[in-house]
Amino acid sequence: METKPARVRILDAAHELMLTVGLARATTKEIARAAGCSEAALYKYFDSKEDLFVRVLKERLPRLTPLLTSLEARPGQGTLEENLTEIARQAALFYEQSFPIGASLYAETQLKQRHYEALRKIGSGPHAPIEGLDAYLRAEQDAGRVRADADTFAAASLLLGACAQRAFAYDATETGTPPPVDAFAARLARTLLGGITPEISVAQGEDRPRP
Repeated sequence: METKPARVRILDAAHELMLTVGLARATTKEIARAAGCSEAALYKYFDSKEDLFVRVLKERLPRLTPLLTSLEARPGQGTLEENLTEIARQAALFYEQSFPIGASLYAETQLKQRHYEALRKIGSGPHAPIEGLDAYLRAEQDAGRVRADADTFAAASLLLGACAQRAFAYDATETGTPPPVDAFAARLARTLLGGITPEISVAQGEDRPRP
């Protein structure tokens, strides 16, 4: 049986440990041990635990950031509803899988502060998807598919905020399960569109908001 490359084993081990014990308790020593390598070997591939965390988010979780980057680069492609639905779907899955990893940080304030300081140095953090979606919506605004007076930052915050809340808001329900992701994403996109898209002219010459 072929052995996986060390970098892949480290990412796999980090992902598993971060999911099971949380980011705060997943030390580089434990990750290296689970990956079957030395801690020194881990640092050949990753500069820090924060760097490793970001790589886990980018390479082991739903690819939200690449989706936003690609859409921003080609505004006007596809329908806005289809694009926002896919963004909401990927975001909901991303937060569903990343919330258990990062939640432990909020129990240790000093550790969270150190972690966020490190993330700022490498240009990452929880704000990045909001900025990415805001940039995409502004590109669509320039293309005329989003109203000129629409607040794109607020729209991005509303959509991603709802996706993030889905990750934990339903744990206390009888079933303990969130709404199905596909239907959730579609409803979210349709509702958001009603507030940011231009009015359209109908046959009678009457302007109405897009449904």
